[in-house]
Amino acid sequence: MMMVNTDYISGKTLGMLGMVKGSTIQCKNIGRDIGSGFKNLVGGEMKAYTEMMNQARDIATHRMIEEAEALGADAIVNVRYATSAIMQGAAEVMAYGTAVKFM
Repeated sequence: MMMVNTDYISGKTLGMLGMVKGSTIQCKNIGRDIGSGFKNLVGGEMKAYTEMMNQARDIATHRMIEEAEALGADAIVNVRYATSAIMQGAAEVMAYGTAVKFM
């Protein structure tokens, strides 16, 4: 599945099928959360949270692609990501875009 963050694909005429999205809510386990709390005191990258957010984006993207494939899409344009904190240590990631068919 081709995905772009622009509203066009060079050399292609697009027929819009509709908006597609995928989302997930991820949280870290208590052990990693405590370790990240210590990292917050001394500074540096919180690798457990970086991994959590990377995994969340992958899951959300996969779910968006599945929704586009169900519509018979060839590609997704205007792909965007949004995040929001649900509670301490938990975040929602949403991937969304417009499913299109090549004409």
